[in-house]
Amino acid sequence: MRDLTIGLDCGTGGARALVTDAAGRVLAMAVRDYPTAHPHPGWATQSPADWWGAACGAVRAALAQGGIAPGRVAAICATGTSSTMVALDTGLQPLGDAILWMDCRASPQARRIEATGHPALRRSRAGVSAETALPKILWVKDTAPALYDRSRWFVEMADYLALRLSGELTLGQNQTINRWFYDPRTGWPEDFLAAMGLGGITARFPARMPAVGEVIGPLQPEAAAALGLDPETRVVAGGTDAYVAMVGLNTLRPGETALITGTSHLVLPVVAEDAEVEGLFGPHPDCVTKGVFVMEGGQVSSGALLRWWHDLLHQGQDCYDVLLAAAQTVPPGACGLVVLDFWQGNRNPFTDYDLQGAIWGLTLKHGQAEITRALMESVALGTANILDRLTGKGMAVSSMTLAGGVLRSRFWAQMHADATNTVLRIPEVSEATAFGAAIAAAVGAGLHPSLETAADAMVRIRDEIHPDPASHAQFRAQLDVYLQTHAALKPLMHRMAALTQAAAASAA
Repeated sequence: MRDLTIGLDCGTGGARALVTDAAGRVLAMAVRDYPTAHPHPGWATQSPADWWGAACGAVRAALAQGGIAPGRVAAICATGTSSTMVALDTGLQPLGDAILWMDCRASPQARRIEATGHPALRRSRAGVSAETALPKILWVKDTAPALYDRSRWFVEMADYLALRLSGELTLGQNQTINRWFYDPRTGWPEDFLAAMGLGGITARFPARMPAVGEVIGPLQPEAAAALGLDPETRVVAGGTDAYVAMVGLNTLRPGETALITGTSHLVLPVVAEDAEVEGLFGPHPDCVTKGVFVMEGGQVSSGALLRWWHDLLHQGQDCYDVLLAAAQTVPPGACGLVVLDFWQGNRNPFTDYDLQGAIWGLTLKHGQAEITRALMESVALGTANILDRLTGKGMAVSSMTLAGGVLRSRFWAQMHADATNTVLRIPEVSEATAFGAAIAAAVGAGLHPSLETAADAMVRIRDEIHPDPASHAQFRAQLDVYLQTHAALKPLMHRMAALTQAAAASAA
């Protein structure tokens, strides 16, 4: 009996495989890590071979952990980090390492794309993100023409995983809508692509563009053997990790908002109308489910910021509990410390990848605990800054369904509720991206008729966190200083970015 599905989530830090039944009961989950390289300031790369090795290890470990017979698995669905770009040759092999989503080397190309002023940019009023695939492809064309000439196909991480699973070359419709300016209602904006310097580039995009939950085909035999699965297992299309997490949170209808936390943060409200919000991306039509639009506001460095600080202090050890316990002893405001959470630039609402992180207000009184709290507060303030743009457009968010790393700390989750003045809904399954992929796989397997009905049947809310009015007032005061700090430091940060970019170019 084929009654189980697997969600495979390849995130920034590693691969997570989750096995569930059609009722949403999680039977097993396993994780395998892989490294990230930072060859220059602002750069970040990963090896596709590392992704596949970790994916196979995670799936095999999950099957063993749950004592699950391969024949019970009806389908597998893979998701990957957004805008992690892979160049493939004519033999469908990667041409070197992938350019990771957080890599912001293509900032000059993003500005050139924005300068076209094309009408397609209405879905990117905040500015063109240097994280996304098109600026990265343009960067390859500008700076590595030999590599560009050898590149037959450009895809994202989720597409590469689908290729390894099924042997089929696809370009997920979800990623192209939310990152590549594709509109499922009108097609590719060919004149826009030409205006940015990528005329004819769609010939290097796979023609097959499956939607989330659509069957791609069966596992290819080599993949089945590597994963420990039956070759008749269906491969189902996933998409951008955070958007697939919306399925795992059941935030698929207008009025619902997902807050996805991890290495980065994403705020994803679903709206019924085609409405623009300055500083946010979207509205993205039919991006996850048909007939609705998704808005997007994101922070590049959120969990990554805390991990950076933790690893500096505790290399080779897991001391997060100690770090967070110390931060809880510090009063709100971190004794006057102010942090800008721009370690890899700002995605929203400033969309400025020439910004850098900052800490000021330091005195000899301050220690690790104060800095930890200030870093955590800065991430919550960044989320509040995004929501303020929605409120300013009359689209106030009263509640968000939360997923990801922030759930591991009730203390940090409460900060987010207080800073944003919203109720946080806590799902039973916290690993929303892998769970969402498993739900999409259940649709592809025929265990549920649609993403909406599958999520209704499989997702449950277990708790809520409510904002504290006094803490919210404190955060509003801090937000004013946060915004003033950004305005004051922006010119200096841009000057420093120009210097580091020139140094990287001369070293390349």
